Amino acid sequence: MSKKKKKSSSTGKKKAKNTQLKRKVFGVFHKHPDLALNYKQVCSKIPVTDHKDKQQVLQIMAEMAVEGTLEQVERGKYLLKPLEQYVVGHLDFTTSGAAYLVPEDSQEDDIYISPKNVGNALNGDRVKVFRLARRRNKKPEGEVVEILGRKRMEFVGTIEMGPSYAFLVPDHKKMLVDIYIPKDKLQGVENGMKAIARITSWPESASSPFGEIIEIIGKPGERDTEMHSILAEFGLPFRFPPEVEREADEIDRTITPEEVAKRRDMRSIPTFTIDPDDAKDFDDALSFQQLPNGHVEVGVHIADVTHYVRPGSRIEEEAENRATSVYLVDRVVPMLPEVLSNDVCSLRPNEDKLCFSAVFELNKQGQIQAEWFGRTVIHSDRRFTYEEAQEVIETGSGDFSEAIGLMDGIAKKLRRERLRRGAITFNKVEMKFMLDGNGLPLSTYVKESKDSNKLIEEFMLLANRRVASFIGQNDDGSPSRKTFVYRVHDDPDPAKLQEFGSFVKKFGYAVDLKNRQTIMQSLNQTLADVQGKVEANMIETLAIRTMAKAVYTTDNIGHYGLAFDYYTHFTSPIRRYPDMMVHRLLQHYLDNGKNAHKEDYEQFCKHSSAMEKLASEAERSSIKYMQVLYMRERVGQVFDGVISGVTQWGIFVEMTENKCEGLVRLSEVDDDYYTFDEANYAIIGEYSGRKLQLGDSVKVQVKEANLQKKQLDLKIV
Repeated sequence: MSKKKKKSSSTGKKKAKNTQLKRKVFGVFHKHPDLALNYKQVCSKIPVTDHKDKQQVLQIMAEMAVEGTLEQVERGKYLLKPLEQYVVGHLDFTTSGAAYLVPEDSQEDDIYISPKNVGNALNGDRVKVFRLARRRNKKPEGEVVEILGRKRMEFVGTIEMGPSYAFLVPDHKKMLVDIYIPKDKLQGVENGMKAIARITSWPESASSPFGEIIEIIGKPGERDTEMHSILAEFGLPFRFPPEVEREADEIDRTITPEEVAKRRDMRSIPTFTIDPDDAKDFDDALSFQQLPNGHVEVGVHIADVTHYVRPGSRIEEEAENRATSVYLVDRVVPMLPEVLSNDVCSLRPNEDKLCFSAVFELNKQGQIQAEWFGRTVIHSDRRFTYEEAQEVIETGSGDFSEAIGLMDGIAKKLRRERLRRGAITFNKVEMKFMLDGNGLPLSTYVKESKDSNKLIEEFMLLANRRVASFIGQNDDGSPSRKTFVYRVHDDPDPAKLQEFGSFVKKFGYAVDLKNRQTIMQSLNQTLADVQGKVEANMIETLAIRTMAKAVYTTDNIGHYGLAFDYYTHFTSPIRRYPDMMVHRLLQHYLDNGKNAHKEDYEQFCKHSSAMEKLASEAERSSIKYMQVLYMRERVGQVFDGVISGVTQWGIFVEMTENKCEGLVRLSEVDDDYYTFDEANYAIIGEYSGRKLQLGDSVKVQVKEANLQKKQLDLKIV
């Protein structure tokens, strides 16, 4: 049953009415903070005329005095209690219906909002909260008094039909109210279908917002429906507006002699791409030639997307809004229309292409002797898959074998130097699905990173690092004042590092917290020592959790994880909007342009970081769905697994054979009464003392595979 139907009882209506009345009472005192009022005066200002309602107002005022919102200044007269009363921030809901206000002022503590005090606010909304008087030994509490801005107005969910209306039951776990859809706003949707609804209003007397269906997605459980639902849930598009497609189709792809004359012509230099087997957008290529002085020249060539996508165009506007391509298990939702991403800008073999390039002269040790940045025209001679390039590296024979062999050697030197400087190396395995022709999972496999992957990685890192240094650093080594887009990664939180160090010590590993260099070195040593051990996955997972999140910004603080003082994203403009910004800024400064407007670019950076986070969450959700789809045929089977997460309501187990993860609810571990030991990532049996800890090996049976919830329920055997 929907959440709505529970609320339609007389008890629910009475509770909703009382809540609304309390909000009105609060509103009177909020508007008249200096007036001492009795209940009759308050009733006249609401207004309330019914005798029962007047008595209710009297009771509410007495309750508000007990809560600390009001104080009784004389018999029957109340005044709003003076405090630093109002805090603005964003709401983060829990599944219980309560919420926490995360204040915009980072110096403020989070404020707890009980379910009765959230009003009509929704998860993520920007709100003004009245701070209630703090009770002894209690967290700060508050009440939402004004919604300053909605985080979102559109929600995906399942339709539940009534006689002349429907409710959309949202998929999002933190959207705790259903949306009422009047009959004339249903758009022909049928009971049980997935759809997207837009909230149109929320009457004060209603327990649910009113909405309209804006898109019908399809039947629940079908792969396309669920993938589109995932995108919609995170507010991500799954098709381009027709006008964007039309504009892309009309782009002139001719490379004229006049355009070539403006660029460095590198078409005669041997050039190739190395990409995954199923790649369609090739946004980077490498060129290689030996120089008469014994050095080598390596060109890192990146699709010149900004030549085709111009500011003010609809394509530009759409790319800016999307900010990134989204990679779900069975599809890519590109940032740019396919005609650009897979054709015009893609560095396909045997075609002349316009690029933005970073060209390096390197000695045999991989040290840079000279560098050049600018626009080029190239011609890719060969397209390698990672497997084909790996075979060339291992056998020393095949197309471009000499070039690839030498570049592999340079890449390994670059990598060694990076690790010497303290770059953190995570070896956490990445699980992939083998799909059939219909996009359904046949099997799982672990993606390996071999020398061919690392070759590409090191030269892309080199280009990103040197472009950032070229703009961000003056000739004397001091930071420049030029506005630029950096990819930064802050130092880990010291408290998290301390906690991590204490935990791994129990397994015989040590993290030296003396200084930045010792932390990096000892962390790398721990990650190397743990390889092949039972606890490897657990310790790598915890190490990743200690790290800050990398973001885009105009304020450079360096990249901790890569151990670079300057770093940016220059190498993937087909799939990342920040790279397009970097290309434009780089050309602007090469043309001796004035310093760009910092505030504008910082806003773009924040948006890009936020969209990257959403895309990552959508990708994880699609993996979860595909895992459940794959395991649906394996309900009842028993698998070896490793505890990958521990919470107060259960333990997560990753199955060793297929890397799928499911939940064992605490209530299902029935050989004892277990309690959650947060400090040790464990649950402990109260009577037996049995401990189930992060990283422990267990046998589990697949109990249920729920596609709609994207949830695997397991049971410990």
